[in-house]
Amino acid sequence: MNDKVFTKPIKKQFEFDEEVAAVFDDMLERSIPFYKEAQKITEFFALKNLHEDARLYDLGCSTASTLLNIHRKLSKSAELIGLDNSEAMLLRARQKCEAYGADIKICNADILQYDYKEADVFISNYTLQFIRPLVREELVKKIATSLKKEGVFLFSEKIISHHPKLNRELIECYYDFKKKQGYSEYEIMQKREALENVLVPYSEAENIKMALNAGFSHCEPLLRWANFATFIAVK
Repeated sequence: MNDKVFTKPIKKQFEFDEEVAAVFDDMLERSIPFYKEAQKITEFFALKNLHEDARLYDLGCSTASTLLNIHRKLSKSAELIGLDNSEAMLLRARQKCEAYGADIKICNADILQYDYKEADVFISNYTLQFIRPLVREELVKKIATSLKKEGVFLFSEKIISHHPKLNRELIECYYDFKKKQGYSEYEIMQKREALENVLVPYSEAENIKMALNAGFSHCEPLLRWANFATFIAVK
């Protein structure tokens, strides 16, 4: 289904409700530059770090697209767990897993409070940016603590620049991308207003510093396009 969520006047802040869930896969592909490439590189490094009887968590798994792609390529036994707090998203995730006969555990959970077991891989695609900064850093520490030695945390985020002129140009570049995907100026402005104070991005350097402060030994970007980046952090 095509994303038409912001063709009408907004009445609330952005949330992952039924209306968004119904068009979410289309929204991601048209709103995030090189979304499929970011997914593929995430899947590649996740699979490289999944050993026999491994465990993987996807935080903010939405409709489980990433988990399903990993499941299709698995060559060994691994427990795949998707966590989200939007029941509308989880309904679609469960339907997709059932349709493909995929053995993936889908849970309605608060990723800040969840009791994680020791894992080999954590994934968080465009999820941290929706968590308040102070709590966000505590979550990343919790992820680091829950990972095995040399385990990896793969995360994608919208990012900012602290250079004012460059940051304006990055936003302009992104809006130009969205227009080419068929979004109108009105839709772009409506969504920006709905996300105000809901999505709080860090810079590339701040994301790396956060991971290192949380206990990871190394962190760097795997992919970047203007103000979007995919990172890998190694414990």
